[in-house]
Order: sequence, then C-alpha cells, then structure tokens
Amino acid sequence: MSLKQLVTATLILMCGLPAHAKELTLLYTNDIESVYEPVEAFWIPEIHRIGGIPHLSTLIDTIRLRESNSLLLDAGDIFTGSLSKATEGELVFDIYSAMGYDAVNLGNHEFEYGWRILRRAMQRARFPVLSANIFFEDTDVAFAREYTILEVDDLRVGLIGIMGIDAFINTMMISNRDGLVVKSPAAVIQPIIDHIRDEVDMVVVLTHQNKTAPMQTDKEADPQVQRGFDEDFALAGELSGVDMIIGGHSDHGLWEPVKHPKTGTLIGLTFGQGKYLGYARFEIDQGKKPMLLEGKLIPVDADKYPANPRIQEIIESGRQEHKWLGEVAGQLSEQAVRKYYRESSLGNLMADILREYTGADVGFIPSGAIRADLEAGPVTVEQLLNVFPFNDTVATLTLSGEVLRQVLEKSLALDYGIVQISGVKLQYESTRPPGERLINIKVGDDELDLQQTYTLTTGSFTATGGENYSMFQGLPVKQDPKLVSSVFVEHFRAESDVKIPAGGRQIDMAR
Repeated sequence: MSLKQLVTATLILMCGLPAHAKELTLLYTNDIESVYEPVEAFWIPEIHRIGGIPHLSTLIDTIRLRESNSLLLDAGDIFTGSLSKATEGELVFDIYSAMGYDAVNLGNHEFEYGWRILRRAMQRARFPVLSANIFFEDTDVAFAREYTILEVDDLRVGLIGIMGIDAFINTMMISNRDGLVVKSPAAVIQPIIDHIRDEVDMVVVLTHQNKTAPMQTDKEADPQVQRGFDEDFALAGELSGVDMIIGGHSDHGLWEPVKHPKTGTLIGLTFGQGKYLGYARFEIDQGKKPMLLEGKLIPVDADKYPANPRIQEIIESGRQEHKWLGEVAGQLSEQAVRKYYRESSLGNLMADILREYTGADVGFIPSGAIRADLEAGPVTVEQLLNVFPFNDTVATLTLSGEVLRQVLEKSLALDYGIVQISGVKLQYESTRPPGERLINIKVGDDELDLQQTYTLTTGSFTATGGENYSMFQGLPVKQDPKLVSSVFVEHFRAESDVKIPAGGRQIDMAR
C-alpha cells in the first residue's frame, strides 16, 4: 500500500465513512410566519426566551460554520405579521435571502395579499421559490418553480415543493387565489421525481399540507392540540424515489425524523414559529440511498444565540420605514394568551371588541385567526396587528338560531380549533361524538331559540365560508369596509387601559 493510500484509508477509518461517501446536513424550518422577536418560553423550565428570526439566524450560521456541506430549506408560511403586511412580503424575501436560504416552498400565508402581489414580491428572492401543484386556471402552467437541483460539494439534491388541497381551498381567501387551481400533489410530482431521480443523489419534497395548525404558543407541550402529519405520512407511502419530506402547515413537530415503513422516506417538521431548527445529517454514498446519521430539533434559545445584527438591521429598517407600527395604542392590564381547543383570554377580548363595534348579538373569532399572544403593559400597533395580521374586513351575518347551533357544533368538532365567542355562553361535552356535543346555549341572557333571527359579526374570510364554515355562504351579510385589525387598534386607543374580560363562556361538562 502506498503512502497516499495509507493516509486515505486512515482518514476514512477516522471519519467512519466509506471511501466515496460524503456528509450533507439539511437544516429546515416551517411556518415561521414572520416571528421576529423571541417569546417567553413559559412551558420550558430550562429556557427563558425562545425563537425570533435574528436568533434563529445565529444558530443557523453557527452550524454552517461547522458543517459546510449543508442546505437551508423552508416548507412555507414565511409571510404574515404586521411588517410583512406593510411591505407586501418584500421585507420577508429580503430577510430569508440574507439568512442564506437555499430554497423555500410556498405556504398558504404567502397568498394573504393576493397572488399578483406574491408574484411581484417573489422576484426579490435570491433562492428558488417552489410550488409544483398550483397552476394558472385552465392551463398546465405552474404558478411557481416546480423543482430545482442544487449542488453541494459535487452532491446533487433535487427539491420539489407542493401545497395541500385543503390548505389551498379552506385556508386561503377565495379572492386571493382566484384564477389559480391546485392539483393532487402525488399525481403532479411523481413524474418530476421520475424525471430527475437518476440525475441526483437525493430527492427532498417540501410540503405544505396536513391539518391546519393550532394557534397556541405552547403547542409542543400540549399533546391535545397537536395536529399530526397524516398527509405527509400518506404521501411518503405513495411516492417512490423520495429520501425526505420536510412538512409544514400543521405546525406539528417531530423531535427526530420518522421513517415510513414501506418506502423508507423520512419525514421532518419543526412545530413552527421559528422556535426550533430542524437538523438532519446524512451520509451519501454514490448509488446508495442516503443514510440518516443524526436527526433532531434544536431549540432556538434566544439567550444562548444572540440576535444576528445583519438580520436585525433589515428588520429595524422595515420598522423605520413604517414608524406608525411602533406607536403605543394602549395598555393591557394582564397577559392575554390564545388557546386552540379552549376559550382563551385573548380570544374573549377580541370577540368582545368586534361585537361591541357592530352591536351584533354574537362576536365570532376563529382560534386559527389569532396569531400571537399579548404581554401585559404597553401594546404597540405592531403587536396588535401581529395578533390579527389579515386583510379581513368586518362582516355581520343574519342567521337563524338553527344555523347558529350548527356553527357552534362545527366549532366544537375542533377541525379548525374552537371558535372564540362573545354574547354567547354554552355548555358542551367533549366526549360526545362531533355534531352532538352541545348541551345548552344562551345568547345574551336567553336560551337559544332555533326559530329566532340573530346577528353575528366576524371577519370577511370566515363570513364567506373560510375554514369550511360553509353554512355562512348565501346568508344575508352587511359588509363594513373597516379592517377587523383596525377595530382592535381603535379600541385600544379609545380605552387606553384595556382589561381582560371574564371567562366561563364555553364550559366542558366532561371535565
């Protein structure tokens, strides 16, 4: 054996790798939704603050300095929040470009301002923006890039992005996707996989599907609200030639990747909101299926990983251009938090404010629309708009008591979380079958009359059937041009010192 061969053999033994094998690390995120600041980690004893995009960026840079063979990927929902809205998504693409993302899949929230605005903002991305199964209506022309092939140290990785059918239809405002259609993910991407499989060492599919995410800050500590990854698991068993699926939309998390028993495809998700970074390190040997060496979620401990000044500067520049967001709207007497399967202090407050504004019998806020908690003390316009960052206008529906009963039963089925209500008190049993859980309903001080007519105020997305509230479609509706978010801001400004309303509006008799 020559000296060169001896050195090579020794290095191989030291590294524990076959002669032609290389390592590749996939770093992944999903559903960050423009969470720029850390949140109090009240459910994790050993961590004080968690998350925040600048802190996540520092963690990413730390790993990439150590592991140069890496790709940084996101499974969608990079938009939402007040700064994203104020810049129509452009700031978000600037941030992700500066963070060094290699590819991003489109989520439903990227369509919040309409697909035309999204198309314009996408041009700023210094990375491929993927979505293989959203098409312009009556064409075979994909809305975004269907796939990309990236090279890292002579390793070639094929990346494909998809949107779930339910995510497209039931979590996007119709007007924001008008002119676009979604097609079956598997039917669209299997031909793409077959086309590129022989050209690449690894195939990764970025998905935005599964059940709609629970809007609850401590969801990883509350198994009751965790929404699973059923659609990703089914897709992993249906597709051939895929090495890993990185999922989103449900905000579920997997502490380490799960392997499908039929295909061997791995699946990873991170819980969303930038609180954890997904990490999957592979050994890739030519002609062999990539082997997972290590897979985990790394918490973004904001005190351990200081804010990346470059990313913080981009965020602050956006705030400087929109200084009105930093104005203090009012004071909050105590912390207001959201819950997904139970009534919440923040949900009760928002429903009260909306009902007070219109004078309707019922205020109605889906838990999925509440995107952040509020801390006690001064509350800025930016913080309020982060709670409800959507373009919904105020809509007041006229409906019968029977339809209201159906609506409340649907809420208690928990498909999209429980609805936060004002003007209504109800008792239910969560152990009963869906559709049969209501025991008693009072509207104001009176029992619900199935024949009586009531008014219900909510956002325009929900009023037109969003989150599958199809029973609202076709009902008489009074449209107010004012944004729901503006109603909240004006209430804080008028009240100055805002107090949390009493609870006890939705009582589970099974508890």
